[in-house]
Amino acid sequence: MILKDKKILIGITGSIAAYKSIILVRLLVKAGATVKVILTPAAKDFVTPLTLSTLTKNPVLSNLFDEESWANHVMLGRWADLMLIAPLSCNTIAKMAHGICDNLLMATYLSATCPVILAPAMDEDMWHHPSTVGNLEKLKQYGNTVIPVQHGELASGLYGEGRMAEPEAIVEYLQDFFLVEKVLNGRKALVTAGPTYEPIDPVRFIGNHSSGKMGYALAEELHRRGAEVTLIMGPSTIQDTGSGIRFIKVRTAEEMYEASLENFGDVDIAILSAAVADYTPVVKADEKIKKKDERFTLELMKTKDILKSLGDIKQKQVLVGFALETHNERAYALEKLEKKNADMIVLNSLNDEGAGFGKDTNRIHIFDKSGKEYVFGIKSKKEVAKDIVDTLISTYYA
Repeated sequence: MILKDKKILIGITGSIAAYKSIILVRLLVKAGATVKVILTPAAKDFVTPLTLSTLTKNPVLSNLFDEESWANHVMLGRWADLMLIAPLSCNTIAKMAHGICDNLLMATYLSATCPVILAPAMDEDMWHHPSTVGNLEKLKQYGNTVIPVQHGELASGLYGEGRMAEPEAIVEYLQDFFLVEKVLNGRKALVTAGPTYEPIDPVRFIGNHSSGKMGYALAEELHRRGAEVTLIMGPSTIQDTGSGIRFIKVRTAEEMYEASLENFGDVDIAILSAAVADYTPVVKADEKIKKKDERFTLELMKTKDILKSLGDIKQKQVLVGFALETHNERAYALEKLEKKNADMIVLNSLNDEGAGFGKDTNRIHIFDKSGKEYVFGIKSKKEVAKDIVDTLISTYYA
């Protein structure tokens, strides 16, 4: 049974569709899942804690300021394999999109480290209102997954879109979600991410605007699919949050090269998404260089090519490189694929709006060595990571 022993945290908000949550909880418990429930204050007008606690065999939490639940929002978000909010009301969608933390469910959502799946429910006019559409788009960009609403009779008596998916459909969705996660069990993956800083003197360096977000999203997605992941991260504000991903912090291109080479032989998959400096100063001054002359000449030399070096020695590994280009994008990506002996190249262009360094979104093309090309629209970096891993799995592990 796919859901057996899975830890599922269900959030229930103030919606008439909350009656379906009773059936949903029963189906999940019957499937072998361990279920805990958080109610918003408004949800208690539609379902009772006694009913849900009886079904789950666990206390139902609601009040953020109860002694028993004050610190639980952190614990619950780390305990769960998955957080499901069903039904998700229009009001809570708005709170989630803007980080409003005024109840236990919102506190738990904002501190959760597990995947979050949303099952909205509301009247059709609310569903199609521009503010709701915009808020849902934000939630998708944050990495949440939204189960589509259904068309049918609504609480208002009208017929249209806005019905929460039926409990049986949600359970099937969760089964598919967990089934996907198992594909890379037993596999090891290496990901490089972020920029490198090439020192000029003790206070100055050559660098770029890479944030490391894309590489971190890839590491998270690989880990979610069951892989044991090592993430080699250049200078970045992203920190290890206890996700189970092995972090190796580096600063320079040389350090990233050494760490990549050291860990490559033991992995099945290597995705090199880091924005490694192409050049580094020949001489690194031991003291801060003073501003004296009108001109200052800095001599640079090439850094070691990590992708090519790994391509030269790869055996069983699937090797994926990135190409960030500003012109002749397709030609350069295909050339890189061949010359570096990579299995896949992920191309993103700085000419695409919403793509590039520091942004939360990206738009990619993927080329593989068999000649196939995959084109994707602009998405959140978490969704882009899913597309890349999906393509890798379907090509090499299906």
